[in-house]
Amino acid sequence: MSITNIEFKARVNDTSVHETKLQTLTPRFAGEDLQKDTYYNVTSGRLKLREGNIENALIWYDRPDEAGAKQANILLYKHQPDDSLKAILEKVHGIKVVVEKRRRIYFVENVKFHFDTVNGLGTFIEAEAIDQDGSIGIDKLKAQCDHYINFFGIQPEDHVRVSYSDLLLQQTTA
Repeated sequence: MSITNIEFKARVNDTSVHETKLQTLTPRFAGEDLQKDTYYNVTSGRLKLREGNIENALIWYDRPDEAGAKQANILLYKHQPDDSLKAILEKVHGIKVVVEKRRRIYFVENVKFHFDTVNGLGTFIEAEAIDQDGSIGIDKLKAQCDHYINFFGIQPEDHVRVSYSDLLLQQTTA
């Protein structure tokens, strides 16, 4: 499945403050997922195998490493957990890094919110304005993200430019 997102990620001191604010919009709570994302070495974009109690998927995505709302192009393959898939990916690509997190997931219409506690990194909020079939359009997705950046009061210095995998790799090379 090919998906277009406009998304942002921001470091926050306390996800509960933002989660409480989101409650004023009566979001749909999808649950709390304990996720393990295994990133693999690839020549373009990022490839990860997500293993969780809610979400399990092989995800390839490409997006610029820049602050604020940015476009991500995604290929998503949902699957049942399978050790064989993980073994094949490791053999073919090699593991780049593993990210483990606790993620609380909400939806308001086509916008998905993540309140994340990432092992070794801290706490974050992410929002993804999702267009699964091309019917929404980039301009509306961008407007939705900009709206939620303002709604949560996220400041420019709070934005995270890169993926959690990159942040963890930066720690190991620092």
